[in-house]
Order: sequence, then structure tokens, then C-alpha cells
Amino acid sequence: MTASPRVVVLDYGSGNVHSAAKALEAAGARVELTADRDRVASADGLVVPGVGAFASVMEGLRAVRAAEPIGRRLAGGRPVLGICVGMQVLFERGIERGTDTEGLGEWPGTVDELTAPVLPHIGWNTVEAPEDSALFAGIRNERFYFVHSYAARSWTLEATGAFPAPRVTWAEHGERFVAAAENGPLSGTQFHPEKSGAAGIRLLGNWLGGL
Repeated sequence: MTASPRVVVLDYGSGNVHSAAKALEAAGARVELTADRDRVASADGLVVPGVGAFASVMEGLRAVRAAEPIGRRLAGGRPVLGICVGMQVLFERGIERGTDTEGLGEWPGTVDELTAPVLPHIGWNTVEAPEDSALFAGIRNERFYFVHSYAARSWTLEATGAFPAPRVTWAEHGERFVAAAENGPLSGTQFHPEKSGAAGIRLLGNWLGGL
């Protein structure tokens, strides 16, 4: 990793871009908010934030034609990190309130509503991270901040090609769901690192360390 890797936070109208940018800066990155395709392509890392509904996030991503540069980065082994709904849209589809929306399809599976006594799931929660997780190195026992009602409740992708087997981190709210995933150059967190205090900054620093 360079002293200060350049990270683009994809600016497509999502509401949490500035807090994500500040957290990345605190973790040691030089951050740029843009949807410019050349800047996205050339960055050391790309962060796809997302808050709100799956369908509206996909609409915003389509408006800036984000699928192609995200796909090209991943095809070239260039790191991408999705946060909250920015992680959810990496799956094949999302179902919210009867609306079935096609996602980016980088991971197989469906994002739908959690079965839990209280929704949304808001607040701090522990996670079950694999021992070999790079994202959670040194912070496997920390708590992270979640705000969501929907999640991927299963993981079906196996190891493919030259990449190692995906490392999947789980959490529980009513039922188990995918809290984070690391799959070659593509990573995602269902929780908000930028709202997770020192542990979230450390996680972002761990991600930056792999750029």
C-alpha cells in the first residue's frame, strides 16, 4: 500500500457519501467524491455507499452507468468495497415491499426482509468473522453499527478461479444474515464502518492495507 492510497467514493446521490469519505480519510486514504468513469477506473480503491431502498440505489447507480466501471475494476482485480445497501446491490436481486429489483449480480443470491421481532435492525451488534478475515484482523470481537431491515440471509458462492474461497462474516438479528463478505477484490459490509467508531476506522484501514 502507498502512504496514502487514492480512494473514490462513488457519488451517485446516496446520502452517506460525506461520512464515508471522512472515515476513509481518518483511516489514511486520499478521498475523492466522483462518478467520473476515468477517476473510478484509475483509483486504488472504489467504495460504493448506499442508504435507503435497494431499488432507489440501483436507480442512482444506473443513472451514472456505474455497473460497467465496477465490473471492469473487478475483472482487473481492482478493489471495490460496498457499504450497507451498496453491499446489497452487489447481489443478483433485492425484494423490498413486493418490489423485485435486479442488482449488479456480482454475487449470487437475493436480499430480502429479515425475520425478526423488531425492524429495522438499528444499533450495535457483534459479528462472527472467519479467523483468516483480512477486514476484521484485530477487531473480530468488536461491535459494529447496523441500520437495516433487509439483508442477504444465505451465501452460495464458492471459490472460483484464482481467488481464494470467499470469507463470509455473519451477524444475527432474529436470524443469521451476511454482515460482511470478502471475495477477491470485492468486499462488502452490511453495517456502516463510518458509524462504527474506532473499530470501523480500523476495518477501513485493514481494507486500505490490501490496496
